[in-house]
Amino acid sequence: MQVLQVQLEVGPDPAEVGRARRWARSRLAGSGISGMESDEPLAETLILLISELVTNAVVHTGCPAVLRVLFGPGAAEAGTVRVEVADASASPPEPRHARSEETGGRGLELVDGLADRWGWQPEGVGKRIWCEVDTSAPGGAAEACGPAGHEPSCAVPRTA
Repeated sequence: MQVLQVQLEVGPDPAEVGRARRWARSRLAGSGISGMESDEPLAETLILLISELVTNAVVHTGCPAVLRVLFGPGAAEAGTVRVEVADASASPPEPRHARSEETGGRGLELVDGLADRWGWQPEGVGKRIWCEVDTSAPGGAAEACGPAGHEPSCAVPRTA
């Protein structure tokens, strides 16, 4: 199985989130995702997931991060797109439920609702937060989760 991986180093500046979105949009188009009108919802979902994970890394750690996008076989037709953001903070992600008047605090809720699977794992002195979207079955459910203790969430089937 061949997997295409692309990555971008992101500085610890909130302005980097926009740069990461632009970079990701061009990589999605280059992979065949976002090239056709039928792929736009998938591409927009992936861009939102990337934006949330990069924002969390930049805002909550104040450290540089590395964004990786991994395209499974035939990403445009069938397969999985995996988004990973690695940072130098060992603090685990902490999902929270923002109150209606709060302007932030919904990022991981969005990731949980939009991705088919997501989780995190220690990496060196820091961590890697990841999510996956199945491109062959929009809204598909995750059947399995990764290593126990490092998966704060396993996706359940989403309803349209």
